[in-house]
Amino acid sequence: YYLYKVENIQPNPQVLIDIVQTRMPYGKYKGTIIADIPVSYLEWMAGKGFTKDKLGMMLSTVFEIKTNGLGDILLRVKKAVGGK
Repeated sequence: YYLYKVENIQPNPQVLIDIVQTRMPYGKYKGTIIADIPVSYLEWMAGKGFTKDKLGMMLSTVFEIKTNGLGDILLRVKKAVGGK
C-alpha cells in the first residue's frame, strides 16, 4: 500500500486509482470519494494523526497532493479511469 515502491522509487499508480475510486467509510464525509474530501477536513485529520492502514495512507496522500497545489493530478486520474 505504499505510494512509492522502495526497490526502484517509482510512484505506484494504483494508489492514485484507489484514491479516486474509494469512498470514505465513516465520519462527516462518509460516502465521499477520498479524492473529493476537502482540505479543511484533511487538515483536521492530520492533526489527529492518520491511521496506519491503507485508508490512512490514501488520506495522507490526498492531503499532501492538495496542500502542495497538485490537485489537478487527481482530476486527471479521475478522467483516465472514468470517474466523475
